Order: sequence, then structure tokens, then C-alpha cells
Amino acid sequence: MKSIGIDIGGTQLRVGIFDEDFKMIDSFKTENDKELSVKENLNKLIAYIQNHDYEYRSIGVGCPGPLNIRAGKILTPPNMPNWWNFDIVEYIESKTHLKTTLNNDANLAGLAEAKLGAGRLYKAVYYITMSTGIGGGYIREGEIVNGSNSAAGEIYNMIINEKSPAREGVNAGAVNEQCSGSGASRIAKTIYTKPIDCKELFDLRDTGDSKATEIIENYIIDGMAKCIANISTVCDPDVFVIGGSLAIFHPDLLQDIDRKTREYLIFPDNLRILPATFKDDAGLVGAALLP
Repeated sequence: MKSIGIDIGGTQLRVGIFDEDFKMIDSFKTENDKELSVKENLNKLIAYIQNHDYEYRSIGVGCPGPLNIRAGKILTPPNMPNWWNFDIVEYIESKTHLKTTLNNDANLAGLAEAKLGAGRLYKAVYYITMSTGIGGGYIREGEIVNGSNSAAGEIYNMIINEKSPAREGVNAGAVNEQCSGSGASRIAKTIYTKPIDCKELFDLRDTGDSKATEIIENYIIDGMAKCIANISTVCDPDVFVIGGSLAIFHPDLLQDIDRKTREYLIFPDNLRILPATFKDDAGLVGAALLP
């Protein structure tokens, strides 16, 4: 029987069909069209699923949080206001008559890495995505740790220092405001007094620009090192797996984060930080793995 993974993103919707070994055999993507209703957007994915003559086991859905996982409901993801308070599991099940399960997109990327990717040899895997935003998920013995508010592992709002101001819904000194692509760009704009995106920031560093080097070392590297050290103190996972566009396009960054993190740990010799195996498909794979 085939499994289905659905990935709900702010700009794009994706669905993948997976065989019994969780290899993707078919996929489809479409725009998350803000001119359409949520149901109209989902109907494009449902039509794709129903147009294939497979016997399906279940559907897993990944979406940015906050979510109510137990209720199968999308709550208030900041970049998707038209999806707020939508009972997505109930709707998909009513249309497909297939068991459907919802979880956070970072959790599902972590599940893919823990079961099939870089963390497959370890019992306790902490996944971190470093991209436009910062996200995380804790996988223990092959199971996602969801927490009482469906928010375990969500590290974006963790306070790591006092270097960044508060924004609506985000703490002052939050890891997301310093270690994400968008956060680093905001910091760069204040220092350069003009817009600087994350790619430009790394390009400037590579030319020896001292301001760019300072931002990357004192905010992105040091901030993520403190974040990982905090997680290690509380959860003590066997391995950290880091994915997302910053990790993919700047592999040297993980070496620098590893080096800096060791300065903050009680047991630095036991730290393991690995690059993610899966790239853009991690969330789809993890969604298909849901029971």
C-alpha cells in the first residue's frame, strides 16, 4: 500500500506518493493561491491523489505551526492567515476517506532524518532547520515528541541573549531573530543602513568584509551555538541534525557552529552535529512516515 505526504507551505503546496520503502514514486506541487479558499487549494491536491489508481494506507500532512495536533487543526501560522483555525484533518478525511494525521513541518523533517536519514543510527535525534526561519523537532526512539501544546521542540522563540529587539509574537533576543536568514538580514540592514539579504551577507564575508564577518560570527554562529547548548542541557540528544537552506548552501557554517557550541557544553567531546540527508523533500518524507 502507498503512503501520501502533503506539505503545506506559505507559497507552495506539495504532495508525494511513496511506496512501501518510503521512496517517492510520484509528486505534484502547486501554488498556495491566496485568491482561492483553503478548501479550493486543498482540492487541487486531493484531485491529484484521487486521479492515481493506487491503494493508499494513509495521509500525513505537514504545516507550519502553531497547530493543534490532537484536533488536526491549523491554528495561526504567521505567514498563512487565510489558513487560520482550519480543521484540515477533518476536511481531507471527508474527501478521501483515508486516515489523515497532522504535524509540524519541522517535526516531520526531523522524523525523516531520524528514521531514514542522518540520524537513523541514533535513538534521540534533535532536528534544527536554519532557513528563512528557525524551527526544530525532537524525535525519540522513532516517535515525535509533541508536548502538551503541540509545540515541543519549537525553538524559534528561545531567548539566547539581548542582541535583537522584540517583534510582535517574537521575544527580544530570540534565536529566530539572529540565526535565520530573515533575522540576519534585518540585523545587516541596521548595520549597513541599506537592505542586505542573507546571500549578499555571506558573499560579503567571503570577500573579507569585516561587518559581514562580525554578523555571521557574533549572531548566526554564536547564537545557534547557544541555542544548541541550551537544548543539549535540557534534552541531551544523541545527535543534532541541521537542515535548511543556510546549512545546505553554507556547509562550513555547521563546522563553525560545532566548534563554538563546544565552548558552552559540560560534555563537549560528546557533541554530534550532522548535516541533514534530505533537502527539499524532508517534510514530504516525514509526512508519509506518520502512522
